Amino acid sequence: MAKVALLTVSDRCSRGEREDVTGPLLSDVLAAAGFEVVELRLVPDEGARIEAELVRLADQVGADVVFTSGGTGLGPRDVTPEATAAVIDRPAPGIPEAMRVGGIAQTPMAMLSRGVAGIRGNTLVVNLPGSPRGARECLDILLPALGHALEMIAGAGHE
Repeated sequence: MAKVALLTVSDRCSRGEREDVTGPLLSDVLAAAGFEVVELRLVPDEGARIEAELVRLADQVGADVVFTSGGTGLGPRDVTPEATAAVIDRPAPGIPEAMRVGGIAQTPMAMLSRGVAGIRGNTLVVNLPGSPRGARECLDILLPALGHALEMIAGAGHE
């Protein structure tokens, strides 16, 4: 069973001004899909904090996948893509491309997402939107290929 960590990026949620709805929603969807959710974390929109959590979840917790939610838009404090790019070893551009294309079929706002995805060591890191609906739609787009992606990262087919 693949281990998944979830990192919600939100100033308001981290200050307790708003409830994190997206993280628990993603946790429920992933658990129902057969993944083990090993951690659900919350940080403000601060690049250094995001980077530190991504590194910890990948390197120390050993998550197979880390999903972030939030901080991928055009706002001045939306720095999740930059923080992710700073800690991944190899980009996986097809994942956010597919999520944007699939999302545009639901709302034109999907084109405003700057989310990225990539690999750190043996961990896949994927940025999802912060809205529950957007995050769920993007996750639904990725789920059919996620198992194969994790097998490939683990070296399957590369003997």
